[in-house]
Amino acid sequence: MKLSPNLRGSLFMAAAMASFTVNDAITKAVSSELNIGEILLVRGGFAMVLIAALAVHRKALRSLRALLVWPVALRVIGEIGGTLTYVAAISQIPLANASAIFQALPLVITLGAALVFGEPVGWRRWLAITAGFIGVLVIVRPGAEGFSQPALFALASVGFCAVRDLATRRIPKELPTVFITLLTTVTVTTAGAVILVPLGGWKAPSGHALGLLALTAVLILIGYQCIIAALRSGDISAVAPFRYLALLWAMLLGYLVFGHQPDGPMLAGAAIIVLSGLYAFYRERKRDELRPAATGPGLPPDGL
Repeated sequence: MKLSPNLRGSLFMAAAMASFTVNDAITKAVSSELNIGEILLVRGGFAMVLIAALAVHRKALRSLRALLVWPVALRVIGEIGGTLTYVAAISQIPLANASAIFQALPLVITLGAALVFGEPVGWRRWLAITAGFIGVLVIVRPGAEGFSQPALFALASVGFCAVRDLATRRIPKELPTVFITLLTTVTVTTAGAVILVPLGGWKAPSGHALGLLALTAVLILIGYQCIIAALRSGDISAVAPFRYLALLWAMLLGYLVFGHQPDGPMLAGAAIIVLSGLYAFYRERKRDELRPAATGPGLPPDGL
């Protein structure tokens, strides 16, 4: 049976979200043994081998002077910040909570596209953005003492990744995607090495931890290949909403692996974020404004 392009794209998006969420679960598990810097250093080492091999195979290598192009540099900075803060968040709070907060990314990208690029956003989408932020507040539940540090890390990751995705729109088209990914791999891995000593220094990882981190590198690569296949197979307005399956995967893995059971406020906040995001997708499709910065899937930090 031949699948329709949109159905095929949706299945690729679902597979991508599963790959990214399993990667997050493994990273959270390994964080009990290794500090964040060492995780990024070891995982990045495995990832560099895979991405470099892919770049050579596709003849996508270019001069490192590409880092001097401001959109590339800004994208790399956003990815470094997004990865560091997201890994810090999932190491301290339930996976589903971090994932739910991160579902606000497409709304933040829409906001950024309006403020930075002057893209039109109608009053209905402004309401959706506001509702999404209310959903985030329901999840993080700031009390008299303000936001918890792990929640701030998750929120900061959303901000960094929005900068990354908005900067990506300005990257020259002649620079291959896999080469940009390789640059990000190298810089994020280097950032892991830089923060390694302040976070406690190097600790010889067990064979089990090494195997898991090698698996995360493979999962990230699979996830991004599935993302590309999804966006090339179907209409972006049809496949992008399936990114919210990441939240379901996170809730399932969080319960099965870590025994975390989502509470009422977390579920309510997540529902508000997802519904507001879906409504924003719907309004963009209705207005025939399918602009990449506003309708893109809002990729999670990949640590590459």
